[in-house]
Amino acid sequence: MKVNAMNLNLATVHNPQEPVLPAQRGSNIGRLLLDMGKITPENAERVLRLQKESGLRFGDAAQQLGLITEADIRQVLALQFDYPYLQAGQGNLDPELVAAYQPFSTEVEALRALRSQLMLRWFSEGHRALAIVSANAGDGCSHLAANLAVVFSQLGEHTLLVDANMREPRQKGIFNLSQSHGLSDILAGRAGMDVITRIDSLVDLSVLGAGTIPPNPQELLGRSTFTDFMNQAIGIYDVIIIDTPPALHTSDAQTIAARCGGVVMASRLNQTRLADLEFLRRQIDLTGAQMVGAVINDF
Repeated sequence: MKVNAMNLNLATVHNPQEPVLPAQRGSNIGRLLLDMGKITPENAERVLRLQKESGLRFGDAAQQLGLITEADIRQVLALQFDYPYLQAGQGNLDPELVAAYQPFSTEVEALRALRSQLMLRWFSEGHRALAIVSANAGDGCSHLAANLAVVFSQLGEHTLLVDANMREPRQKGIFNLSQSHGLSDILAGRAGMDVITRIDSLVDLSVLGAGTIPPNPQELLGRSTFTDFMNQAIGIYDVIIIDTPPALHTSDAQTIAARCGGVVMASRLNQTRLADLEFLRRQIDLTGAQMVGAVINDF
């Protein structure tokens, strides 16, 4: 992922599938490695002997003995510093969530850089909601929205990701949501805020799927119930990231942008046409929303 500065005025022992509990954070490395099932009590004794003989730190001694890897050390340090991420296969989430599974990759570094800019230039000014928009399907709008929500939650911000693409939603699949009701059901008066799903394997992240695919998504977004929903969400969450449908074929994204007040535009390297981006920008300008930033996806 490349971040374009344009307009940047724009865990039970031996069960790695379970997340480490908050009370375990801040524990020493040896205890965490035991709790995560990375080493056995017998291994720990070997490490302690080497540590006493050599003066090495526990993690370095365990690594020298070949009991753990550098990746294990990174995971434990992340827990100590309250920066949660997942190992491959943990959490039953889609590998597309690189911010959760590959936190030290260049793509996630770019996401964190974008997060910093958005915190400074948008959320620190009192705004809570941000729409992620794109011109076409395949430009990476849902990918960006999902991963951006994860990195905001890793910062400790109480984050809500909303799938407002009620035509071809993706977030239910990405986060493996079991809840069938979602945004459309709230807007139609068929459900309440209790259908929002807390993602237990990621701290401070909740997701609202698109819900039942409606015949009238544009009309639902135009109702006062959407404004009511946003007002409720703003009163609960620090950061609200909204995934939107492609803007060239519907006006859903424009309606959402107007309500959020701010937009990040996603495009795809060597795929999105400049003319489409110019059209999208003009449409966003008409809503009165601010183009806070732009991202070029090259995944």
